[in-house]
Amino acid sequence: MAHEGLWEKLEKLDYAETARRTGCQYLSDPERCVLTMLNTDYIVHIADRSISAVRAASSQRPAEFLEQLCVLAYLINAKDLPLSGKLVNGLALPGGQFFFRGVHCLPTEKLEQVFGSRPQALLEAAKPLRAEKSDFGDASVRLRLLPRLPITIVIWASCEEFEARASILFDKTAAEQLPLDALLAAVGLGVRALTEAASDSN
Repeated sequence: MAHEGLWEKLEKLDYAETARRTGCQYLSDPERCVLTMLNTDYIVHIADRSISAVRAASSQRPAEFLEQLCVLAYLINAKDLPLSGKLVNGLALPGGQFFFRGVHCLPTEKLEQVFGSRPQALLEAAKPLRAEKSDFGDASVRLRLLPRLPITIVIWASCEEFEARASILFDKTAAEQLPLDALLAAVGLGVRALTEAASDSN
């Protein structure tokens, strides 16, 4: 079974307390947690170790491998902490300067390719994800990946002198909510959702 070690950790926790700590919903009989990630609800069925993804007006489907990783890691690790209000890049998170390198680089290049020549398209792509407009760069949005985990995506448009540039910024508390591998996976899901929404609107 995928993520067996994470399931074992989750099963040792008090589910009602886990829901309070993580900002998700706990339901009994049968025991399950409902967690919102981006614009999708994930129903965590504890007894049979399964996770279903339910998006408004669409059918239920099994969660993908990376979706499962993010959901389980968040339920296990997230803390009931207020946001610091201070934005930092991934390298400034504890351990980030060593982790976010090479194959673990944040997916800014994909954002540059899709939105670099049309930064305002980021704002349109973010609407279905209930993101909030921010005031950085040529276009920016604050996207809530998980209840206690927002990220800010900033696009600087390409011009004659400079190539397009994208930044992914975190609240300083981000590494308290998810281990870095799951954080990278969650960011990847967010970027994929944005770029797919942009291609759908073309």
